[in-house]
Amino acid sequence: MGCDGGTIPKRDELVRTKKKPEQKDKNSELSFRWQHCTISQTPLQSPIVSCGLGRLYNKVAVIEAILDRTNLPDVCQHIKSLKDVKDLQLTNNPSFKPSAEKGDAYIDRQTSPYICPVIGLEMNGKFKFVFVWSCGCVVSERALKEVKTKTCHKCQKPFSDVDIVIMNAEGDDLELMKTRLEARQARLRAEKKNKCEAKRRNKIAEQPIETAVSGSSNSTETNKPGDTSQMNECNGLSSTKKGLSTISVKTISKLIGNKSEMAAKRPSSGDISDPQFKKTKGSYSVSSDPRATEVFKSLFTTHKRARDQTKAHWVTYNPFYN
Repeated sequence: MGCDGGTIPKRDELVRTKKKPEQKDKNSELSFRWQHCTISQTPLQSPIVSCGLGRLYNKVAVIEAILDRTNLPDVCQHIKSLKDVKDLQLTNNPSFKPSAEKGDAYIDRQTSPYICPVIGLEMNGKFKFVFVWSCGCVVSERALKEVKTKTCHKCQKPFSDVDIVIMNAEGDDLELMKTRLEARQARLRAEKKNKCEAKRRNKIAEQPIETAVSGSSNSTETNKPGDTSQMNECNGLSSTKKGLSTISVKTISKLIGNKSEMAAKRPSSGDISDPQFKKTKGSYSVSSDPRATEVFKSLFTTHKRARDQTKAHWVTYNPFYN
């Protein structure tokens, strides 16, 4: 029944076809990734950090995830501590005005609170942005290609190609960031190993004479008194020991100098011969010191003029009462 009013049915009303899957809005997805934290999915707030793969995080969310790793998503399992993230040095957009979103008003997703400090591109996901791992300064990839240099455009610190991290990398860029992350970790391990070896070599170089002297004393104790050859060796060792002792006067004096100074400062027994140390005794008086001048003695209450005065030394002259 029906169709008597001249209605013409369409094909999509008669033939049922398979519906296409719902596609994501690329602009909305880019805007969300560049303005929200990867861990907590909340809007980015200063301080903002990024990992070696270029993902953006709130620093507070990273600290909470490190303390409780159950909240850490699978894409962020490579973050073990705060050393695996870098504080970003972002440039604020002077034309950005934050305001509350209204349901009946147009929301411009292309505006961003941060821009490139070199050419002024907004960091909204339309253009690639990178940051230098050594300093954390953020610039656009276009500025890095146009001004080819090995120093940071913002803080003028040197960097290498391994230190460049592409933010929110995808596809081949993500694989490149993984290789650069491994290269930086290998370089860090090598630097730490070299530093430990240098510290160990310096420690060994400071104590070669002490080991030589101890080795010579041990060898003399093992020799027998009747063996003339061993006695000659002992004589040779003693001569070398004398040579070493003359060479190592400075090093040995450093070791025993502190003890001699302590002994010189305060003798353990006997009378104090140094007049400077005699002043520390309770029986010492400035008035009886032959080395003190008369002017210096008059500063103290033990002086004869202080004892003979009619008023105490703390009473001052006041013309209103005298």
